[in-house]
Amino acid sequence: MRPLTDEETKTVFEKLSKYIGENIKLLVDRPDGTYCFRLHNDRLYYMSEKILKLATNISRDKLVSVGTCFGKFTKTKKFRLHITALDFLAPYAKFKVWVKPGAEQSFLYGNHVLKSGLGRITENTMQYQGVVVYSMADVPLGFGVAAKSTQECRRVDPMSIVVFHQADVGEFIRNEDTLT
Repeated sequence: MRPLTDEETKTVFEKLSKYIGENIKLLVDRPDGTYCFRLHNDRLYYMSEKILKLATNISRDKLVSVGTCFGKFTKTKKFRLHITALDFLAPYAKFKVWVKPGAEQSFLYGNHVLKSGLGRITENTMQYQGVVVYSMADVPLGFGVAAKSTQECRRVDPMSIVVFHQADVGEFIRNEDTLT
């Protein structure tokens, strides 16, 4: 387990800022203590410094996971967020999309959100902005990227894609053997 390099930190924070903007500082400096990001086997983990100190007593080859996995770095050094980061992204999300009850299951099976399944969208959402997807009962279901801006969503036909799927809570079941 090691700290991130400057380039890795920049890559991670750019990705997180797509979803939570300047609220990234609220992830690190929390009222219940200081939290940090650490890299282990190309996976990024988020943990308190207390947990980090305890984890240093375990050898690297024996350590499987510690803290919450936020995502992983690909072989080309791109960062991919995992669904396990949803609990930390949802409270700080700047842009949100709510899906109708009939479209929830489709999204949870890994499909994009269509205009016909769109319940609400945050005002001033720009195209290609990271969004957190909620049910109409305000339960976070996953996250994605806005395919259309808020203004464009008002004018498109019902079968147009408005949110590109990135991750959803259904992945816990579909990919339970590969998630760490």
